[in-house]
Amino acid sequence: MNYIEALNFIKEKESLGIQPGLTRIKSALDSLGNPQNDFKTIHIAGTNGKGTVAATISKALCNGGYSVGLFTSPWVTDYREQIQLNGNMISETDFANLIDKIKDYDCTEFELITVAAYLYFSRNNVDYAVIECGMGGAEDATNTENENLAVISSISLDHTDFLGATIEKIAEQKAGILRKNCNCILYNSEIKSIFENRCKNIITIPEKNNLSLVNTVLKEIGLDTVDVLVNLPARHEIIGDVLLDGGHNVSAAEKLAPYLENETAVIAMLKDKNVEGYLSIIAPLCKTIIATSVDSPRAMTSAELADIAEDYCDNVYICDNPEDAIKIENLSLVCGSFYLAREIRKKLIDEI
Repeated sequence: MNYIEALNFIKEKESLGIQPGLTRIKSALDSLGNPQNDFKTIHIAGTNGKGTVAATISKALCNGGYSVGLFTSPWVTDYREQIQLNGNMISETDFANLIDKIKDYDCTEFELITVAAYLYFSRNNVDYAVIECGMGGAEDATNTENENLAVISSISLDHTDFLGATIEKIAEQKAGILRKNCNCILYNSEIKSIFENRCKNIITIPEKNNLSLVNTVLKEIGLDTVDVLVNLPARHEIIGDVLLDGGHNVSAAEKLAPYLENETAVIAMLKDKNVEGYLSIIAPLCKTIIATSVDSPRAMTSAELADIAEDYCDNVYICDNPEDAIKIENLSLVCGSFYLAREIRKKLIDEI
């Protein structure tokens, strides 16, 4: 199996959709000798900021002289960016060989890529693996290690169909990654009671921001603190005159809103998100919106998106093709989905 064959194989698994539960992945990991227990794990759950927090902790560990694996999702620039070793993406050859080895397991796409990451980190004898939950925590495919340092980033409403419709119910799911004999670094101190009695010790952060969360983690493992967070693609990213943001929930919209005024925007979203809630915050800050759609079975159609956006913005148009949509004059904002960022980011860069 070469790289293109491996990539096509695993992407075909996307059709299986989201299937919470640990039975399939635990069976696969058991047959491989449980590689997820071969290194120290820093496990990150939460609604927003997980990727940035994970990348910053990973970089600090590398700078501290450790060998570090990083597993994050979703990807934006390259599928392989989800699996990194000491700051470098897994090679195409290693990726293909791993997928070839595990291709016969009855797993979803996310479960397979998680298994591949654990096997890759084990084979490379990493000291630490920084692991970002895909969704939730208790039933997320990453939730299989015996011990960890649990990190819970900012919690807000997202994936409510799977995780519950309240902050408290979602927090219960996130708390599923805690281990009785381990510590937890917690962003939302106001819901501390949900996490108590699930681990050895809960450590709250002094300030409510991701840098404070990262530095609390670094102090816990004996590393120097850092002054800045790692910048990731499609997280409040400036490309020429365009602000690109893949955030897709109400909390992400609230964080994006202070940067917006009278924008010309291209927006796409997945239909399983709180589209109404997101657009009620972002659309009034736009003078023009081009509603588009992305290549995913979970995508909302551009017409459906436009219908909702029209309640909050007077100038809403439809363009089914994202690459055509961003040709609009005076484009200043692209937002609503990492899938959208994935499809048009390179195009935006090429046009600078």
